[in-house]
Amino acid sequence: MNIFDDLIKLARERKDKPIEGSYTNKLLNDKSLSKAKVLEEIKELIEAVEKDTNKIHEAADVFYHLIMYLEGNNIRIEEVMLELDKRKK
Repeated sequence: MNIFDDLIKLARERKDKPIEGSYTNKLLNDKSLSKAKVLEEIKELIEAVEKDTNKIHEAADVFYHLIMYLEGNNIRIEEVMLELDKRKK
């Protein structure tokens, strides 16, 4: 899925070449904000699933914010994917 690659590339590009006023840069640089947004978006996704509303929109928010949180904390997606691959049974 190229969109995940695009989001990872965006995060890494913004880390290397920040853009003033960029929301992505705010998430990458402010660990407290990034953590709060991941928690908020997961809560919103759970509520959307339970109410059967906006599930896709909220799931997309979770993916975006989680990728930014991981990259902002120097957790490489590739390493996460390798760990998941190890767990295959």
